[in-house]
Amino acid sequence: MSRRPRRTHRVLASLIGLALACSTLVGCSSGSSPEQVRFYLSKPEAIPYFRDLIKSYNASQGDVEVVLDSSANLQAGFLRGNPPDLGLLNYNLEMGRFMERGALSDLSDMPEADRILPEVQDLVDQYATYPGRTSVLPYSVMAASVIYNKQIFDDQGIDVPKTYDDLIAACDKLQTAGITPFYATLKDPWTVAQGWFDYTVGGQVDVASFYDGMRDEGTAVGPDSDVSFQKAMLEPTTTMQMFVEKYANKDAASKGYGDGNLAFGKEEAAMYLQGPWALGEIAKSAPDLKLGTFPLPMTDDPKDLRVRVNIDLAAWIPEASSHKEAARKFLTHLFQKDVMDAYNAAQLGYGTTTDSAPVTDDRIVGMKEYFDSGRFYQGPSQAVPLNIPMANYIQSIALGADVKQTLAVLDADWARLALRR
Repeated sequence: MSRRPRRTHRVLASLIGLALACSTLVGCSSGSSPEQVRFYLSKPEAIPYFRDLIKSYNASQGDVEVVLDSSANLQAGFLRGNPPDLGLLNYNLEMGRFMERGALSDLSDMPEADRILPEVQDLVDQYATYPGRTSVLPYSVMAASVIYNKQIFDDQGIDVPKTYDDLIAACDKLQTAGITPFYATLKDPWTVAQGWFDYTVGGQVDVASFYDGMRDEGTAVGPDSDVSFQKAMLEPTTTMQMFVEKYANKDAASKGYGDGNLAFGKEEAAMYLQGPWALGEIAKSAPDLKLGTFPLPMTDDPKDLRVRVNIDLAAWIPEASSHKEAARKFLTHLFQKDVMDAYNAAQLGYGTTTDSAPVTDDRIVGMKEYFDSGRFYQGPSQAVPLNIPMANYIQSIALGADVKQTLAVLDADWARLALRR
C-alpha cells in the first residue's frame, strides 16, 4: 500500500510532461486544427480534377485544409470584404477590375512567379495592372483556331491554308465537291464572337495595340478619331459576313453550340470556328474522327498567322484574405510541374511556365509553333466591358446587319462608357 501513491505521482508527472511536450510540437492530438483556405474555382469542367487534387493535398499534411468553392458570388465577396482566400479562374477584363483597384495581393516574391513565360504574363497586363505588383499568375492558356476534318481535307487534296487566297481556294473546292466549308452556329451570340469575329479580326488587326489606342481615345472615339471600330474592323467583319453568307450552312441562324458539335461530328462540314473545349464534345459522338487545328489566314502573308488565346485559369490571392500564407502554400502545390502538366493535358490547354510539358494531342498540336513563338492574341471580343453588348452586335452582323452602321453604334457605346468612367 505504501508504494501506490508514489507510482501515482510518477504517472501524473509523466502525463504532465507529455502534455507540455505536445504543446510545443505540431501534430499532437491536442494541437490546433488546420488553417482553412477557401479555394474558388470557376471552371465546371475542371471541378473533378481539382476536387481529387484537394483531397490528396489535405490528406498529405495537417497545416492547411482546402475547401473547394465553385458557387460563390465573387463580386459580392470582394464588396463585403470576404472574398475567397485563393482564386483560380478565367482571367478577363472584368477580373482585371479587381487588380487595378489593388484588391489582389502581390505574388512577385514567390518562385512560381519567376517560372511564368513573359509573353504569357504580358497577356494579364493587357487588361489591367497595379503599380509594383504581380497579382495574377497564369495557370493555363487555351489556344483556339479553326478546327478542321483531316480526312475531308486529305480526300479533297487540300493542304492546310497559309494565306487568304489559299483559304478561299479551299472553300471553293469543298463547295464544288458538295461539302459545306464551315459549320456556323449563329443562334448563340458567344460562338459568333469567340470564333467568327475573333479569328477574322485577330488575323488582320494588332488587337493589343488597337485597344491601347481605343483607351487613349476614350470619349473621342467615333468616325473622325484616329482609332475606332469603324476604321480598324470594317474589313475583317465584312469578310466574316461574307464567309457566313457564302461558305456556311444555310440554317446557321437556328443552330446553337450543341447543334454545331453534333453536326461537325457527323461530318456535315469541313471546318468549325470553335475552341478546344468543343473537341471533347465532338468526341462524345465521334470519338474516332481525325481533327486538327490551324490559324485562320486573313492576309496573303503567312507571317501574319496568329492563334487566338485566352487565359483559361489564373491564380490570385486577395488582399482581404486573412489566410494569405496558407493560401500561398496551396498555390505552390498547384503550380508543381506535374500538377500543371496533368491539368493541361486533360483540358487540351497550353502550359504557362518555362518548364511546361509540350502539347502532344494531334487535335491542338497544329497551333504549337504559333504559341511557342508568341504569335498569338487575346480575343478582341473579350476586351470590351460587359456594359456593351458586343456579342449581340457581332451576331447581328453575321446575320446580315449593315457592318459599318453596327460598328458605328459600337464606337458610340465605347465613347459613352468612357464618359461615365
